[in-house]
Amino acid sequence: MKKLNIFLLLSLITVNLFPQQKTAESTELYSPVPPVVTPGESSKPPSDAIILFDGTSFDQWVNDNGNAVEWIMREGCMTIKPGSGNIKTKRWFGDCQLHIEWRCPTPSVKKEADTNTEQGFGNSGILLQSRYELQIFDSYNYPDYHNGKPIYVNGQAGSVYKQVIPLVNACKKQGEWQIYDIIYMAPRFSDNGRISIPARITVLHNGVLIINNSEILGSMNYIGLPEYRPHGLKEPLSLQEHGDPVSYRNIWIREL
Repeated sequence: MKKLNIFLLLSLITVNLFPQQKTAESTELYSPVPPVVTPGESSKPPSDAIILFDGTSFDQWVNDNGNAVEWIMREGCMTIKPGSGNIKTKRWFGDCQLHIEWRCPTPSVKKEADTNTEQGFGNSGILLQSRYELQIFDSYNYPDYHNGKPIYVNGQAGSVYKQVIPLVNACKKQGEWQIYDIIYMAPRFSDNGRISIPARITVLHNGVLIINNSEILGSMNYIGLPEYRPHGLKEPLSLQEHGDPVSYRNIWIREL
């Protein structure tokens, strides 16, 4: 009987300490707010880089469903066509150094001529191995108000979505080009499918260190806690279509 009571007590403590996550809000954090810093400029790709997008073609990319990319390409960049879906690389990658430049739409322009779609907050994301999201968002004037409330800090630009809060906010203004330089180490799984070495990520945003060798806790989840599901050592790199006409250019990667 005494052992049963101890087991019941431990069960109650566990339930109280680790309640079930049943809403999106339960995983949203609003502090600490990353301080703002002024970013610098970019550099050209190294000689051993694989060029994923140079502004001239979608040869390295397909739609998530395997069809041709429907995003808009003009003036050396590609811009999301809302409703067209995510895109992913034809080649698969694991451990890597990734350089990518992105731009949020300017709020003064209400509609894109090619899409006829209302612009939002520049919401998009880089999905490493198509699972682990580094957030893209218009966080220049934090807090950003989205549907009447500020964006949670583990969902602002530079966050590992719903997981890692950036050390600082290095965002530029809407309409200006921004840069992510990413060092990513893919997770390793044991033979039984359990995680043995979690993924890790380092990120410079506009030349400023915002994530320093942080552990990734699992795949991106909007509702509930992140968790790992076994997958290959190499998977496609994906760019998220979230309904906003975010633009990308100068994407290159180095396999490590």
